[in-house]
Amino acid sequence: MQWRPFEPKPSGRVVVVEIDECSIEHFRAHAEGGWPWSRQRHADLLEQLDRAGVAAVGYDVLFADASQVDPLGDSVLDALAKGGSGRFVFGSARLHPDYDEGSPLRASQAPAAFPLAADPQHDPPVALLPPYGEAMARYSAISNVTRDEDGAANVRVLMGGKAGQGRVTETAGVRGIEESDLKSAAFDRTQLDGMIAQRVDGSAAAAYAGERGWQATSVAYDGEARRCKATAESTSSMAASAKAVGGLFGSLGGEVGSMLGGAAKAMPKSEDELAAEELALGPEITGRILGARPLWGYADAQRRVNVVGRWVAAQTSRPDLPWTFGVIDTPEVNAFAAPGGFILITRGLYELLSSDSELTAALGHEITHCVQRDHYKVIRKQELAAAGKERALRDVKSGTDSVAGSYARRYAEEHGATIMLTALDREAEYAADAGAEVYLARAGMNPLALYSLLQKLAALGSESAMLAQLYKTHPPLDARIDRIDGRGYGALEAYTTRE
Repeated sequence: MQWRPFEPKPSGRVVVVEIDECSIEHFRAHAEGGWPWSRQRHADLLEQLDRAGVAAVGYDVLFADASQVDPLGDSVLDALAKGGSGRFVFGSARLHPDYDEGSPLRASQAPAAFPLAADPQHDPPVALLPPYGEAMARYSAISNVTRDEDGAANVRVLMGGKAGQGRVTETAGVRGIEESDLKSAAFDRTQLDGMIAQRVDGSAAAAYAGERGWQATSVAYDGEARRCKATAESTSSMAASAKAVGGLFGSLGGEVGSMLGGAAKAMPKSEDELAAEELALGPEITGRILGARPLWGYADAQRRVNVVGRWVAAQTSRPDLPWTFGVIDTPEVNAFAAPGGFILITRGLYELLSSDSELTAALGHEITHCVQRDHYKVIRKQELAAAGKERALRDVKSGTDSVAGSYARRYAEEHGATIMLTALDREAEYAADAGAEVYLARAGMNPLALYSLLQKLAALGSESAMLAQLYKTHPPLDARIDRIDGRGYGALEAYTTRE
């Protein structure tokens, strides 16, 4: 290759400053937030180092997107980069060469690149993920390159490559939600009530969409779960189910429903029974996730995920579910779709999203899981495998709760919310990606937003602590991207030119 990055010889006058768990806990203990830091705090650190007289700072944190919550800190950080005139160097990431074609950047524009020949004949496009700020991008360095056998830096990396080894990144100090957390977490009624209080109706979501010029679009979706037909009987049953779900928020320690006969338990379930169990399981499981990690205290984020999520959900075959969305306060990158339309995304994922369309892509994947009843189907399999209803209702005394409500509570008491960290069939995950693209198009947005989001996550590296749980329950990000490449966009192609 004719272009390679310049790497200066190491100096003996280098001090490595590590943002470790101790420093993160210090700020958390003072109610100033954990990790990731606000952009203003990063700017404060750089300013203090500058005042201390350091000659230069290499800041090995990837600031790929402007912050959704700290625009002032963004401006200050980029201003420091500009004022430093190259003394502050920020991280850039090299994307997989499959994405070079069509990139607006050329090899000669890559950070610190220089020609090996006096008059290079070729200046190919190169896919990079630079910092968000103009000055930060100008003074950046590629931080995720590997080495060839000759010792030269190899920029032919790295979808799914390693990140975080020997470097300070926004993954520092991350401890993801473990299965044991979801198994042992107590039901947090206060948190669940707070999440439900953020729920919006269709008119509020439509108003938000109208302000942004999104228009609902009719797009076919083969395989989408059918819209349930409302009948007098089913309407009555759904009302009873809703009442049962409401009952879960009060007197949770009370005695529950009546014993079913053995013959009834062995019978296949009707659509009404399935819907009742699904609606009852959602809040039970969500309340335990919130017992493990609380809602993030940023009200604007909670409002935003609810209006965007509700708008997208309105474009599905199941718009009448009690769709409820929230952001939980953990830096890992993940999302959870509990049965019945309860969806949580992590703060770490939310802060990576640079637009409403990327938020829609993330929510659309989870909404598809709810529409298709993916996690509920796993629960049903567990129930059948363990003679579930027989076991769940064994020795249950007569009370005021419904059969569905009593089963949901018994299931959650035994399993907690561990179903959220149970890996689904890979095809279900690929189908959820396809569903997200359809819902993006139906919601008036560009289906390419999912592809963009998956690329952004892949750039963090397969060993990023932020993605540890995501990789345990989902196919590799490069495999998901390859699947999109393989199937193409077909009828969705017409919507890929939207902004």
